[in-house]
Amino acid sequence: MKTVEQLGIAAKKAAAVLASASSEQKNKLLLLAADMLIENEAELISENEKDIQAGRAAGLTDSLLDRLRLTPQRIADMAAGLREIAMESDPVGEVVEGIKRPNGMRISKIRVPLGVVGIIYEARPNVTADAFGICLKAGNAVILRGGKEAIRSNLAIIKVLKDAVIKSGLPEGTVDLVEDTTRNSANELMKLQYLDLLIPRGGASLIRATVQNATVPVIETGVGNCHAFVDESADLQMAVDIVENGKCQRPSVCNALETLLVHKNVAEKALPMINEALKKHNTLVKGCEQTCKILKDAVPATNEDYSTEFLDYIIAVKVVDSLDAAMEHIRKYSTGHSECIVTQSYKNAERFVNELDAAALYVNASTRFTDGGQFGMGAEIGISTGKLHARGPMGIKDLTTVKFIVRGDGQIR
Repeated sequence: MKTVEQLGIAAKKAAAVLASASSEQKNKLLLLAADMLIENEAELISENEKDIQAGRAAGLTDSLLDRLRLTPQRIADMAAGLREIAMESDPVGEVVEGIKRPNGMRISKIRVPLGVVGIIYEARPNVTADAFGICLKAGNAVILRGGKEAIRSNLAIIKVLKDAVIKSGLPEGTVDLVEDTTRNSANELMKLQYLDLLIPRGGASLIRATVQNATVPVIETGVGNCHAFVDESADLQMAVDIVENGKCQRPSVCNALETLLVHKNVAEKALPMINEALKKHNTLVKGCEQTCKILKDAVPATNEDYSTEFLDYIIAVKVVDSLDAAMEHIRKYSTGHSECIVTQSYKNAERFVNELDAAALYVNASTRFTDGGQFGMGAEIGISTGKLHARGPMGIKDLTTVKFIVRGDGQIR
C-alpha cells in the first residue's frame, strides 16, 4: 500500500506529462478505459456486492446502499460518461485573451491544467470513474480518497483505470486511490503539498472537516439543504409535481429537496395534495405546528430539522406568512446550493431570484436539475456552493487555470 506522500510524488510527475498531452492521447485513454470497464463488469459487480453486504451489516440506510450499489446499467453509464467526456472540447491551450501592447509586446492568456487534483468522497463508486475522466480531460493527475463503505468497489475500478493508463502509454500516476480509509489518510491528503486543489464530495460533516483542516486550496461542493417555496399564487398541481420530484426522484443526492415552505393562504389546500404524492414514497413529513394541524400524520419538526440535509425520504415543512418570511427562512438555513419558488407572480419570482443568493435559483422547476449534464454543460466534478473560483456545476473547464505568455523582441522596462 502506497503512502499518501508517495501518491503525491507520482501524481506531480504525471501532471508534468499530462500538461502537454494531446487531446488525441487523452481521448484514446478515455475510450479505452470505457471499454475496459464494460469488459470487467462481472469483477466490478462481484467486489461491489461485498461492499453492499458489509454496508447492510453496518446498518447503512437504503438510500446510502443505493448510492453504493453498482449494476450493469450503472457500469454502462460510467463507461458512457467517459465516452461523452472524450467527445467534449479540450479546454487546455485555449487562448482566453490576446493583447498587443504599444511597445510591441504580445501577451496571450491561455488555459492550462491545475496540476494535481485531490478528491475526497463517500459511498459513491461511480465518482471514481467520473472524477478520473474529468480530471484527465483537463490535463490533471488525480488522487482519489473514497469512503471505507466502497473500498472494494473503488479498488476494482481503479485497477481497471490504471491498467488502461498503462496501456495508453501515459504515466501510472495519472490516477490513483488512497487505499487507507482511516481518518489519518484523509488528514494527510488535506495537507498534501503536491495538491493544487482538493474537492470534498459528500455530506456536511466531510465538507466541514475538509474546509477546517485543509492547508491546500479547497472548493466546497455538494451540501444541499435545498428549499422549495409554494407561493400563494402557485399552480398547486405544478407545486405537487415539483415537490414530489425534488424530494423523491432520488433523495440521496445533493440537489434533492429537503425543506418545503408553503404560504399560509394556500397551506390548507396545498399541503394535503403534496402529502398524498409524498405518501406514495413513504416520505416522513416533519412539520411546524400549523403543518401538523393540517396533516395529522406529520410529526413535529425541530430547528435542527430545518438545517438538516436528510438525503432520505424525509422532508421538513413550514407554513410561512409571506414571501419575505420564506426568504428569511432560506437565508437562515440555506447551504447556497439550489432554491426554488413555485409561483405565477412575475414580481415574486423576480424578487426571489434577485434577493436570494445560491448557486442555482429556480422558478417553477425542480431543484433536481442542478447538474452539469442537465444544464447542457457536459460532465461535472461536483456542485460548487462557494464563489471562488467556480460556482454551480463544475465542468472540465473549471479544472483549469490560466497563465500569461509574453512575447517580445528585446523590450525592457
